[in-house]
Amino acid sequence: MGVYATSPSTPGPATEAFVAHRNLLFTVAYEMLGSAADAEDVLQETWLRWVGVDLGVVLDHRAYLVRITTREALMRLRTLGRRKESYVGPWLPEPLLTTPDVAADVELAESVSMAMLLVLETLAPTERAVFVLREVFDLPYDEIAEAVDKTPAAVRQIAHRARAHVAARRPRGIVTPAQSRAAIDAFQRAVETGDLQSLLDILAPDVVFLGDGGGVVQAALAPVVGADRVAALLAGSMPRIGATMTVTPVPVNGHPALILRLDGTIDTVIAVRVDDGLVTGLYAMRNPDKLARIGQPTALRR
Repeated sequence: MGVYATSPSTPGPATEAFVAHRNLLFTVAYEMLGSAADAEDVLQETWLRWVGVDLGVVLDHRAYLVRITTREALMRLRTLGRRKESYVGPWLPEPLLTTPDVAADVELAESVSMAMLLVLETLAPTERAVFVLREVFDLPYDEIAEAVDKTPAAVRQIAHRARAHVAARRPRGIVTPAQSRAAIDAFQRAVETGDLQSLLDILAPDVVFLGDGGGVVQAALAPVVGADRVAALLAGSMPRIGATMTVTPVPVNGHPALILRLDGTIDTVIAVRVDDGLVTGLYAMRNPDKLARIGQPTALRR
């Protein structure tokens, strides 16, 4: 229970309520921020505010905690926006190793996928908060209004606008686990055998490769767009990767992905976006600061 315990043996009601909803609160913060490290910071701030609340006047602990978390995440999101302006190269969400129950919840898995988190990056902060709370967690408009300091009528308008924005950018068609696995399997074969053909066969003409090194390790400093260019990039890098790294398929953000290890240390996480059966996005996370949590599963809840 750590910092959330009031004493080693007798956690108080504030601690019990917070711990009961902690995974939900983390998921709210993570979907708003795309960063597990920042989501954890938000939870710390939420806890500090929560212990100062008179629980005797709180009718719904869950709703109150979500409200605090949302407000803290909105403040952090605006700070992150300024930080991303000076980020070196493409910015990708922090990948999370997830448990089978996340993949089993289709709506949750879609909402935390790398592809969807990148779509959410294109929303304004308040739009993102409203979309996440309404579309993922199904909160009533009046509760969302209190969390974002808007009227319920304004929240309805924001939700409508955000839904339309996301609908125009989210993956096209229903992406089945089999399609995602096929893409990941093709990438794994390319790494392990050097045979790129099965991977090239499922690249969309407008596929985009994004590599996130954060200015710490080598990665493409700009998006690589188009099947020919992505194929050339992969053809140049696969022999080196296959000769030096081991490849492990894992569930990341509710979808099949790959972990590449160099001498036993996690070097890269590969995730994909699939539209209409073709790979339209290849995402390579190499920033070591964003790989800190990938060794252990993270619990996500709605």
